Amino acid sequence: MPNYLSIDTSAHASVALVDYTTGSVIAQKTSPKGNDQTETLASYVRDLLEENNEQGKNLAGIFVGVGPGPFTGLRVGLVAARTFGFVWNVPVYGVMSLHALAERVLRSGESPEEFVVASDARRKELYWARYDSDGKLLDGPHVSSATELPALPVYGVGAGLYVEELESVGAKPWVRSFDWVVDAAHLVDRGMDDLLAGKDLSDTAPQYLRESDAQVPAFMKQAKA
Repeated sequence: MPNYLSIDTSAHASVALVDYTTGSVIAQKTSPKGNDQTETLASYVRDLLEENNEQGKNLAGIFVGVGPGPFTGLRVGLVAARTFGFVWNVPVYGVMSLHALAERVLRSGESPEEFVVASDARRKELYWARYDSDGKLLDGPHVSSATELPALPVYGVGAGLYVEELESVGAKPWVRSFDWVVDAAHLVDRGMDDLLAGKDLSDTAPQYLRESDAQVPAFMKQAKA
């Protein structure tokens, strides 16, 4: 049976090879850094396939995280996934990256009635979304300061970055999740469930949520005008 390849670069470069029938992770690579997607992603995919005797053209499909995430890192994963899909002639499925954190919460043994997952959006802000105990998205994704999050349990590396701010508004940062970043293995968990449920995952448009850090210099704007 063919396998799925999963890619997410919304936080770190992360790739996983997953069994098509069982959903079990065959192998995974995730960078410890959050700013080396361009340098690492292609080699991660190559090594993952070679080490597991897999060929891209034989894949069942590719899942890719569509964000939210920073412009440069997120684009790397999306462009790579689309390119691989075109070259290998396999389908590409878009999955919101924060779903990966929600899946990790559901598989952790925690079962809050409602909860929030949060990742680092830089600029002293968080990317976040709200879910129920079944993993259904209730609100989001959003980008905001930590003090704008609801008074609920908060999971993910974002919860660890702003503990005092979250607690000041009644939120409950979950300590054991402070090193959780979005990863490709949990992303494909959600993707496979959504495919089985008949959801359309053909949209791979990036979810940036805000403008790029890179701005056109004022003198260039004036010259263009």
